[in-house]
Amino acid sequence: MNSPLFSLEGQVALVTGAGRGMGLGIAETLARLGATVAINDYYPERAQAAAAQLTEQGLKAIAAPADVTDYQAVELMARDIEKQVGGIDIFVSNAGVPVTGMGYKKFIESSRDDWQDFINLNLFGLMNACHVIVPGMIERGYGRIVAITSESWRAGLPMGIAAYAASKAGAVGFIRHLAAETGRKGITVNALSLGTMNNWDSEELAKKTCFVPRAGSPQDVGAGVAYFASREASWVTGQVLPLNGGSLTA
Repeated sequence: MNSPLFSLEGQVALVTGAGRGMGLGIAETLARLGATVAINDYYPERAQAAAAQLTEQGLKAIAAPADVTDYQAVELMARDIEKQVGGIDIFVSNAGVPVTGMGYKKFIESSRDDWQDFINLNLFGLMNACHVIVPGMIERGYGRIVAITSESWRAGLPMGIAAYAASKAGAVGFIRHLAAETGRKGITVNALSLGTMNNWDSEELAKKTCFVPRAGSPQDVGAGVAYFASREASWVTGQVLPLNGGSLTA
């Protein structure tokens, strides 16, 4: 009998920044499709609580706390996941806001330290994990990598998020080149570019700016990731999918 569409049964997925919000929505979606999900978060208690929340629903999940900006910590995390549940088939780079917060500042009023927090997380965090995880994917001849980015990388906004946007733009450039390097090895690399999401007071803004008049949800993001993570998306790589309710169409 053929497997159901978008089944992830038997696969292992790592989702960073998944202790709450969009990351937890992604993790839950992948687990509902059959994957065993490793929930990463900077805060161990948050990762453990999220994993427990999913296992209480009968889903397969483990906690995988680590600071993704620390290369050695990522190496140790990946080894621990492999020991517990097997090699990582799906990697979702979702962690995007530094522990110091967004810190909205006009660029000219910001410091190099402010910039570094975003580059370390959104670019080096993604690169650290890919550098550790991709060799195993190559060895097994299969892998799915999904980076969660932001529409701020392609639309200028007077919100004081220039460094954040720059880090997300860097992630987009990186995934396209990694896709070119790994496409013949059974690995796809794509990104979801998020618009106005409901993880802040954004409903009124979304009603004014989105064709679909609401903010995006963790379930919306989970569905987009599920497609990229599926075997059905095997001919899709190096792509950026806008998930924005129609707020930006060009």
